[in-house]
Amino acid sequence: MNRHGVVFFWGNSGNGKTSAVVSLSKELAAFGKVLYIPLEEKFSLSFQNTLKRYGLIECGSRFQVLDSCTIEELEERLSRPKSPEFIVIDSFQYMQMTYRQYISFKEKYSNKLLIFVSHADGRQPLGRAARSVKYDADLKIWVEGYKAFSKGRFIGETGEAVIWQKGAEDYWGIKKQEEQK
Repeated sequence: MNRHGVVFFWGNSGNGKTSAVVSLSKELAAFGKVLYIPLEEKFSLSFQNTLKRYGLIECGSRFQVLDSCTIEELEERLSRPKSPEFIVIDSFQYMQMTYRQYISFKEKYSNKLLIFVSHADGRQPLGRAARSVKYDADLKIWVEGYKAFSKGRFIGETGEAVIWQKGAEDYWGIKKQEEQK
């Protein structure tokens, strides 16, 4: 298990990004501490329900949520001994990081796995800094229609994963029918 690098998720609203990242977080919690920063959703009922749906409660202290912080506050927290190994920032746009700040942050925490979630503009990440982070990331994951598609250096057996079966069947079935017309 590679415990360092950058993973970048992006997609349009309502396609399953948070569910995909929460599911990944559950898997990562078996290997170390995960810090999830839901800047966009905060600790909303929707986010709490997603955590329950994916069983994050079972992870105990291996899964922590910090619903607001600045880059400086995050750096202070990560500089402490025994800080989390896996950091999820949801979303890149809400953190308001420039590309220069991202590079500095990535270099400072090169011993951690950094996971960024980004809004999209069409099929590209929203904003110049987010697009640059996508190109720099070790693993790029596009989320559409409740499926995650790996676009990075590691693609797994199929290069895709279903996030929510019924939603994916409905979305891709409808999309397939529209393409056939």
